[in-house]
Amino acid sequence: MDSTSVLKFVSPTIKTTSFYRVFSLPITRKLRNYGYKKSSDVVRVSAESTSSDRFSDPKWKTKFQDDFEDRFCLPHLTDIFDDVVANAIPSTFCLKSRRPVTEYFADGYLLDEKWNGYVNNNDRVLQKVIHFSSPTSAGAECIDPDCSWVEQWVHRAGPREKIYFKPEEVNAAIVTCGGLCPGLNDVIRQIVITLEIYGVKKITGIPFGYRGFFDDGIPEMSLSRKVVQNIHLTGGSLLGVSRGGPNISDIVDNMQKRRINMLFVLGGNGTHAGADAIHNECRKRRMRVAVVGVPKTIDNDILLMDKTFGFDTAVEKSQRAINSAYIEAHSAYHGIGIVKLMGRSSGFIAMHASLASGQIDICLIPEVPFHLHGPHGVLRHLKYLLETKGSAVVCVAEGAGQNFLESINSRDASGNIILGDIGVHVQQETKKYFKDIGLPADVKYIDPTYMIRACRANASDGILCTVLGQNAVHGAFAGYSGITVGICNTHYVYLPIPEVISYPRNVDPNSRMWHRCLTSTGQPDFI
Repeated sequence: MDSTSVLKFVSPTIKTTSFYRVFSLPITRKLRNYGYKKSSDVVRVSAESTSSDRFSDPKWKTKFQDDFEDRFCLPHLTDIFDDVVANAIPSTFCLKSRRPVTEYFADGYLLDEKWNGYVNNNDRVLQKVIHFSSPTSAGAECIDPDCSWVEQWVHRAGPREKIYFKPEEVNAAIVTCGGLCPGLNDVIRQIVITLEIYGVKKITGIPFGYRGFFDDGIPEMSLSRKVVQNIHLTGGSLLGVSRGGPNISDIVDNMQKRRINMLFVLGGNGTHAGADAIHNECRKRRMRVAVVGVPKTIDNDILLMDKTFGFDTAVEKSQRAINSAYIEAHSAYHGIGIVKLMGRSSGFIAMHASLASGQIDICLIPEVPFHLHGPHGVLRHLKYLLETKGSAVVCVAEGAGQNFLESINSRDASGNIILGDIGVHVQQETKKYFKDIGLPADVKYIDPTYMIRACRANASDGILCTVLGQNAVHGAFAGYSGITVGICNTHYVYLPIPEVISYPRNVDPNSRMWHRCLTSTGQPDFI
């Protein structure tokens, strides 16, 4: 298998311009007890495993792949309902026919002609495409000490030829949880539009996150294409957002009361954990319900995905704040501009925004420790920058340097630790440092967080949201539940929720992207 080929097709009617092959179905599983330390789906070799003979078994690759396949096998209605396969029907989603679906499907479900736009259930996407030759390569993610190439395949997203819900019997619900993020309305809009194309008439918006399942004072919202047609032109969420909510049993009780059998959940790691718990409770009660997540995190910190929606917009909108800080610093005598950007545990926004602007001298992220004081500290480097170039601009992620701040041991409604304000701390320490050494410095501080979160999605995120929303509906109609949809190696995939929420995705300090950021800023190590 050529490592540059990232799609595995099983139907000879499907072609790409890069290659055309027919493959069998040996899809991946992951080996749990082979002495690995987990880093997303691939594991880094520990000192213990390199000194052991765990990889001396000639079949270890097969065992690894078998276990990986188990873990990434998508939960399906057929797992618990024996009659589902027999009741599967031809898909009502066809862009060839485009014949309107009647309310009662009096004419049945047959299409005018065969359409080759469906995705085969056995199509797969290659999760990793770089074959590292050595564990010392920048950003290397190796399974064994020799960095052996092991194919790891995940399920390709898209419409299936057979569906497991009759559209006239579907009662779909959409809920948006957590904080605001550019693109929420885009995803809501596309879910509604795609549901209507399938022929669904009952679509409900659950207001204000999971709270909408138990607060009787909050009325649900009936959704249709007419209602959502232009909501993508503004930021925020048509349905509103909130953190926390009732217990899982109460949510599922409410779903049963409302006869909801498709639930689309838009949110981050905590929200997806709730969606997975809802999926498991529905299975426990033997409810024919599809629960599908759409990953929403502006921080871009969900595992296994190229990016999540809202991230590109955040990087783009942060440029205005960075440019303002640069102009303020550059226009003042010994000016210093400090910009704080989002990133609780992952510094992707700060890193990419710094790269995009070309105006940042120091980028501080949670994954890379630093000292403020001392001969190798940030403040000493700021002094050097003022002496050599007259001004400086600092970009700091909100989760960076929390060790300098007093912990308040408090959490928000989502269970996230409430962070101290590192931006204000850096500003105050900078002013104090330059005052103490008698060097004048004009320090300006900008925090654009809430301006960015409330923005409308840009064009790149608009496309991503559109495809994510469409594929979420395709996945539900295909009978999958307890899954989320994402983009992997530029292809859209379905992933089991537990595999993407075990811990946040972080910037690898040894990655090429962080090295590029350091090359751009010219900053030294601050340790």
